[in-house]
Amino acid sequence: MKKYLLFIFLIGSLFAQTDIHKSKSFGIMIMGGGRYDDLRMCVGSAAGVKGGPIADIMFVTKYHKNANNALSINIPVFRPILFGTAFKLLQFEPEVNWEMYRTTKSGKRIFMGPGLGLSFHYGPDYESDLDNRGEDFFAIGPMLNYSVGLSFNEERTKNLGLKLFYIPLFGEDKNNGTVLGAAVQYYLIF
Repeated sequence: MKKYLLFIFLIGSLFAQTDIHKSKSFGIMIMGGGRYDDLRMCVGSAAGVKGGPIADIMFVTKYHKNANNALSINIPVFRPILFGTAFKLLQFEPEVNWEMYRTTKSGKRIFMGPGLGLSFHYGPDYESDLDNRGEDFFAIGPMLNYSVGLSFNEERTKNLGLKLFYIPLFGEDKNNGTVLGAAVQYYLIF
């Protein structure tokens, strides 16, 4: 656990050193896609299936360095609340993404960039389902992602993108796990 707290501190320190312009905005991000997951139970899949659908709604804070670069901090809201209340599970994956915006020769505004996050899990393994729940365990791991997409206006308030992600999970009293997935994301910034 100390290694993960150190990891979070180092990543936070790295971003704290970044010269961020004072312009900031808030919004939501709606995400849906699929994942391969050989460790955690998926509430949308049958017992024994490694993976399944994913969906979330995240609260977004963007720090705009300039017209072409932004730091986006995404905090999940929908999945932690739904999973905690309805299924007695924890899946919480906050992330920080660096977004680089460019204008193509045809005038379209595109964005791309890497991201880092942390995945927290508490619940049973993939051999479980809602009717036949196994033993709960805690797992944690870093999330690495890369996003590409299209911005529908110059102010970057409406974006549609694709995120690819990889999460190595480390569980207590369980084998390590791997999560690979992709999701379509829609940002609405106010």
